[in-house]
Amino acid sequence: MDYRKPSDRKSMHSRIVQDIGMQIVSGRFKPDDKLPAEALLCEEYAVSRPVLREATRVLVAKGLVYSRPRVGTVVKPRREWHILDPDVLHWLMQSSPQNEFFALLTSVRSIIEPAAAALAAQHATPEDLTAISEAYERMAAAPTVEDVLQPDLDFHSRIADATHNDLLAHLCNMLSLALREALKHSNKRPNLHELALPRHRAILTAIENRDALGAHHATLVQLDDARNALNVVLGKGVKL
Repeated sequence: MDYRKPSDRKSMHSRIVQDIGMQIVSGRFKPDDKLPAEALLCEEYAVSRPVLREATRVLVAKGLVYSRPRVGTVVKPRREWHILDPDVLHWLMQSSPQNEFFALLTSVRSIIEPAAAALAAQHATPEDLTAISEAYERMAAAPTVEDVLQPDLDFHSRIADATHNDLLAHLCNMLSLALREALKHSNKRPNLHELALPRHRAILTAIENRDALGAHHATLVQLDDARNALNVVLGKGVKL
């Protein structure tokens, strides 16, 4: 279920999940804080206890809280949150300053993506190479900044798939929401094609040549350029 944009017709429990989840992730409710009593929350949201308990179960499943009889519902330590859950990640993006969140993301990308590119250079099938190349060609042919976004995402996801490491590909996929937001900003930099395309081309060429070290290095160069692009667009420091 998508709690990011609940419609008027969406069940009330999803609205409660979004509201309380956002308050937890933003720090309104801190680790070890008890949420208000059931009776108070039911009154605040004008819902029955079963509706509130359904919302609480969702928050428990996302690792944000635990619930115990005679104790109530308590916020868990941040390290136990399921940060890669799409909704938790979205709330984190909404509640964090952009430069801080993108610095966090860039740091993670600098660990994962070069390794993924190196593995892709070793394990990509001919079909994988065709798929990565096709995404690159769509990037190159995109007439607008908006049109670049999906091919750019596809380029990175297909490299992850080409590793043939299911855990790594899944991890990259879980970061796709955050990556989409980062690319929306970095792709607004002037001269996008002239600056970004050669670096993506270098990654593709290294993978096609089965050059794992070259793919690793080319990805680091591309990520450094992505950081610089965010600096230009946001006007703030985003350090790897």
